[in-house]
Amino acid sequence: MAKILIVEDDTSFAQMLSKFLDKKGYEVTHSPTGLDGEKKIKESIFDLIITDLRLPDYDGIKLISQSNRKVPIIVMTSYAEVPTAVLAMKEGAYDYISKPFAPDQILDIIESALNKKEDITEKKDKVRNNGPSNLSIEGNEVLEKEELKFISEASDKLKQYISLVAPTNMSVLITGESGTGKEVTAKSIHNNSKRKGKAFMALDCGAIPKELAASEFFGHLKGSFTGAISDKIGSFEAANGGTLFLDEVGNLSYENQVQLLRALQERKIKRIGSNAEIKVDVRIISATNEDLKLAVERGSFREDLYHRLNEFSLKIPSLVDRPEDLPIFADHFLKVSNEKLGKQVDGFSNEVWDIFKSYSWPGNIRQLQNVVQRAVLLSENGDIQPSALPPDILEPSQKTSSVNMTKEEFEKDRIIKALKRTNYNKSKAAKLLQITRKTLYNRIGYYKLDV
Repeated sequence: MAKILIVEDDTSFAQMLSKFLDKKGYEVTHSPTGLDGEKKIKESIFDLIITDLRLPDYDGIKLISQSNRKVPIIVMTSYAEVPTAVLAMKEGAYDYISKPFAPDQILDIIESALNKKEDITEKKDKVRNNGPSNLSIEGNEVLEKEELKFISEASDKLKQYISLVAPTNMSVLITGESGTGKEVTAKSIHNNSKRKGKAFMALDCGAIPKELAASEFFGHLKGSFTGAISDKIGSFEAANGGTLFLDEVGNLSYENQVQLLRALQERKIKRIGSNAEIKVDVRIISATNEDLKLAVERGSFREDLYHRLNEFSLKIPSLVDRPEDLPIFADHFLKVSNEKLGKQVDGFSNEVWDIFKSYSWPGNIRQLQNVVQRAVLLSENGDIQPSALPPDILEPSQKTSSVNMTKEEFEKDRIIKALKRTNYNKSKAAKLLQITRKTLYNRIGYYKLDV
């Protein structure tokens, strides 16, 4: 039975977490303060420590240095303290989880920590190369665990652009629909750059209140404003020497845009409440699913900042624009879901493949991942059947399925939709349908389509 120490001043939350872990077979001890936790660490042997970083009159990072380096430590933190959590990982913490969280969310981290027992050197490398894992905006972090071989023309072009811009220090603006994998692309640029041995920090600009944005960017000193109960480093300082990824950068207020522009121009920052300037060497990669050019024209986004961020632009293709890659993604998500859910689902039925190929995937890769995971959960051994798919996937296909149409009518409808979607470009329509151009011409002639 693994022994776990929880250091948390919120007694009710600690009791809830302790009871949950006790039911899962762990022996749990609770310390309400950092000093008490430090004492228990010296008196007893624990297999794992879970600690809040924000403890009364105690620096949670200090607890890491006081503990046995072979004992994995998981830190709990609020979203606003993510840079501090990353610093804690560099000091030797195993991983962190942002509050609020449901108790079962921490189980995977606990099991991984107890099984792997990574040493501090390995963990430092993990932090530098991967950055904060639980800030994945696009929901595609699973793609980073395995190098997938994509075959579409759109993916080849994206890979080529990444290989060209990654070794430079140019600022990159990534555009694309929600769910296409913008953060995954940003990490790929970082991991193929000269900064790959340094930190990768991700910050969701759309989730930060404008009053806290300066603190998130530059950090603050204790007492500099209400709620600043301890010193805090900002994202620029945490990413110094590495890469700072700003997701949904178009959501920044005008005042925050000015602050960001000044930092990019001067390459110096000041923590809130401090007069000391800190030099920073940070590469900026930003992302948006909005039209920043239009925002500039409207006056809601600064033109000078736009040009600072857009030294090189990358547009991530939508899933519907890379149909050849859909089976690669689907098979990968099937494998990941089988491992995650303890299943042994073999694959997808022909009916499901027909539905997948005819569906428009408005939620892109993230939606496909969720659909596959749900289907695996609802399926037994064998192939996934249409009954395991969610209604919003089935309804569009049911209107064109063999229930209401013959096979020929279904195929004709698919061809017409593909032609309309590609503005009647037959080469692109053929790729979308995953058939040769010659076959498409033959089917157009067979159905006597006037195109």
